[in-house]
Amino acid sequence: MKNAIMLRKSGFCLVLFFGLSMASFSAIAQSFPIELPETWKKGEAIELFNGENLDYWYTFIRDRGRDEDPKNVFQVADGLLTISGEEWGCITTNNPYDNYILKTSFRWEGETYGDRKEKARDSGLLIHSKGEDGGYSGIWMHGIEVQIIEGGTGDFLAVGDGTETFGLSAPVAKELQGSSHLYEPGGDLVRINKGRINWYGRSPKWTDTINFRGKKEVEKKVGKWNELEVQTWEGNIAVFLNGKLVNFATDVKPEFGRIQVQSEGATIEFKEITLYPLIK
Repeated sequence: MKNAIMLRKSGFCLVLFFGLSMASFSAIAQSFPIELPETWKKGEAIELFNGENLDYWYTFIRDRGRDEDPKNVFQVADGLLTISGEEWGCITTNNPYDNYILKTSFRWEGETYGDRKEKARDSGLLIHSKGEDGGYSGIWMHGIEVQIIEGGTGDFLAVGDGTETFGLSAPVAKELQGSSHLYEPGGDLVRINKGRINWYGRSPKWTDTINFRGKKEVEKKVGKWNELEVQTWEGNIAVFLNGKLVNFATDVKPEFGRIQVQSEGATIEFKEITLYPLIK
């Protein structure tokens, strides 16, 4: 995916929010029909996970409801948040957020469960989440998912109700990967209200099997820490995995909401979940 590499080298680096001079975005203008603000300020860090507790969150587990976690699916110990995956559910922020940088650090560590015992380790971040807890399949609030799954970390999924209330547009390759589109800078924009936009390097031979890794894989091996960063501003979302831009969407609806972290059949650990507000 030469275009993605060229964009990073030529100044298309939304991590630039940390330096926050956005004057050198001619490259992005060639690839995406959007207008970016010229200046932003990065607000004070909000440690959504501080290594000690989940004070910014509540839990929701299928068939149990809110703040009922007898199996300790969500545990904090030794500075880490461990999500066992044994039961399906999520932690959800108490408050909604918009225009921010979300920095997370995760690794796969531990067991897999149930019908996903031998399948790709799976979790995800649901942002811009709105509606009722469990509104989607009795498990999650509707929202826009940044997927965390072996071989597919960085995929977008519209976890909505099938209407325009939840959706996104992205530049994509001409050919589908199965029934899904593949993110490609400079590609034609397509809009989805269900389904997914795969990250640029997702293997066309991807299978839902444990330990899957593709030839262009950016995610590190099981047990190694990965840096996943989500930048969202004025209806746009950029996803960076280990410093590489892997997916981008625009005209995202809704533009704000709560953040959820999924429990989905595999043990995953987080040592950082930090939000930096972006202020014009």
